Amino acid sequence: MLIFKTVAEAQSACAQLRGEGRILGLVPTMGALHEGHLSLARAAKAECDIVAASIFVNPTQFGPNEDFSKYPRTFEQDCALLEGEGVEMIFAPTVDEMYPSGASTFVVVEGVSDRLDGASRPGHFRGVTTVVSKLFHIIGPHKAFFGQKDAAQVAVLRKMVRDLNFPLRLVVCPIVREDNGLAMSSRNRYLSERERQQALVLRRALEQVEKRASEGEMSSRTLMETARNVFASEPDVRIDYIAVVDPETLEDVPNVRDGALVAVAAFVGTTRLIDNILL
Repeated sequence: MLIFKTVAEAQSACAQLRGEGRILGLVPTMGALHEGHLSLARAAKAECDIVAASIFVNPTQFGPNEDFSKYPRTFEQDCALLEGEGVEMIFAPTVDEMYPSGASTFVVVEGVSDRLDGASRPGHFRGVTTVVSKLFHIIGPHKAFFGQKDAAQVAVLRKMVRDLNFPLRLVVCPIVREDNGLAMSSRNRYLSERERQQALVLRRALEQVEKRASEGEMSSRTLMETARNVFASEPDVRIDYIAVVDPETLEDVPNVRDGALVAVAAFVGTTRLIDNILL
C-alpha cells in the first residue's frame, strides 16, 4: 500500500493509473475508522480497479467551538485497517499541504448548504465542499464513495458534482449500525456507557416514524411529533433538529406521499450525533 503525503505525489500516481485505463475509486475519510468506513472501502473494491482513501481531519469544516482539536486521530491503525481491505493508496496530507499559506478560495453550494446540519453548523458545508472538491481534483476518481448516515452531506455533494460537472459518479452506501442499532460514527468513542444507551433514542425515534408511515400516516408534522415523543423518554438528550425533507434539496415537505428523508440530530452529553431513514 502506497502512502502519499503531498498533492504532487498523489496527482502524479493517480494520473498514471488513469492513463493506464484503470477505474479509480476514492473513499474520503477523516480517519478514526470504523466498520462504516470499511464498508465504503469494500464497495469501492467491488466496483473499481484501484481504491484510494484519504485520511485528513479537515479544519475548515469545524466551527470555532467544535471538536477539531480533540477529534480522534488513529493514523497507524487506520492504515492497517485499510490495507486489510485491499486499499492500494492512502492520501494523508498535512493541513499546510491542503491549505497553503494565502489560500483563500472556497467552494460554496448555496441554498442546500444552509439546511439541516448546515443550519446547525454555519460554514460546515463550505469546508466539506471545498476539501472534497480538492480531493476530486487531486485524485481524479471515476467513483467516490460516501455513507448515507451523512445524508445532508450527500445532498450537498451531489449538487456540487452536478453544478461543477465533475466527471465522476458519487456512490452512496447504506448506514452501518452497531449491534444495538446505533449508527456507527467516529464520535461514538466519545460516549460513556450510559450515554451510549441514551444515544439509542435516535434510532428508536426513527423506527417509530417508519412504523407510523408504514401504517399510513403521511403528515410530516405528525411524524415529527411522533419522533419528539420518543425523544422525551431520554430527557438528557438534547434535540438539535428533527426534519422531514426532500432528500435532494433538503427542503421541508408537508407529507411523505412521494417519499422523504427523515433526519435527526441530537446532543448526547457534549457529543452531537446524527441519523436518518429514507421513507
